[in-house]
Amino acid sequence: MPQIVNASLEDLITIQEIAEKTWWPAYSEILSGDQIRYMLDTIYDQESLKKVFTDGSQEFILLKNVAGYQGFASFGRRKEDLTVFKLHKLYVLPGNQGNGYGLALIEEIKKRLANQSIRILDLNVNRYNKAKAFYQKVGFRIIREEDISIGPYWMNDYVMRLEF
Repeated sequence: MPQIVNASLEDLITIQEIAEKTWWPAYSEILSGDQIRYMLDTIYDQESLKKVFTDGSQEFILLKNVAGYQGFASFGRRKEDLTVFKLHKLYVLPGNQGNGYGLALIEEIKKRLANQSIRILDLNVNRYNKAKAFYQKVGFRIIREEDISIGPYWMNDYVMRLEF
């Protein structure tokens, strides 16, 4: 049975390693190698991760089993609507996808939000990402499309919502 723990600043390297190992297989069919590298270097550099840790905009949790850390998620309150949280990141190492680890991370987030009387969780997912089917399976529904500029690249996303 996996264990989910709070991440701390000391876990940034673990988060970076999991991101590096998951992004390439997750996005190589839909994004260029240059875009993947840019996104990893921009979103997962030490300073960017430290900023969201210390400013409180994202809370990180890690999932581990007997072999070590296998995935992580981050979530935080939406600035434009304080009654809604956003799942910013959810990644499970490719060898463990399909083992219920992604669902375990979502269930942990739902439990934490319910304790704060929050019952809405949004996320963005690339419109061509196979993970969209996983999110739909666990109850998220598409509420709109959103195109986001990140440096010279565009993220063409669906915004999905889970109400629980």
